[in-house]
Amino acid sequence: MPMLKLAALDAEDLAVLSSQIQDAVVKVGAVNWIQSEGRIVMSMHRFAWEEALQKRGFFGPKPTYERHQAVLHFDRVTSVKARNIRMDAKEAVLNMLAITFEQNEEGPDGYVSIIFAGDAELRIGVECIEAQLTDTGGAWETENLPEHEAAETFDPNMQTG
Repeated sequence: MPMLKLAALDAEDLAVLSSQIQDAVVKVGAVNWIQSEGRIVMSMHRFAWEEALQKRGFFGPKPTYERHQAVLHFDRVTSVKARNIRMDAKEAVLNMLAITFEQNEEGPDGYVSIIFAGDAELRIGVECIEAQLTDTGGAWETENLPEHEAAETFDPNMQTG
């Protein structure tokens, strides 16, 4: 079981980090903004997509997958806003979908958005992108492979009004 440790210093790096947190679950109470340090830290149960993709095409008994205990943190944070998240519901579980970055004009500052299922979002103001995702050692097997609705496909016979 290799331990994942990734850093993000630009939007490209952040896209890689985003691919690794897809389908991670995090409790609201595990999201901590340390305002005095300009840092947001969250512990999560990360689905190990890098291992699951190697098991595709497996025939025979149902394959098992892994979740890893991991920590994601952003430094140089100037603000944090939550949308559709009750921050007082500490035991509520959020399902992570993606991380995006919206740059302010030409500077390195902007907004990182952590998108969750159910139209929930953490919008993090940053001086620049400075993030890290680290597995912390705990891992366990699961038979559950996260599933997503298929994107709509193009139908050349569809009539438009």
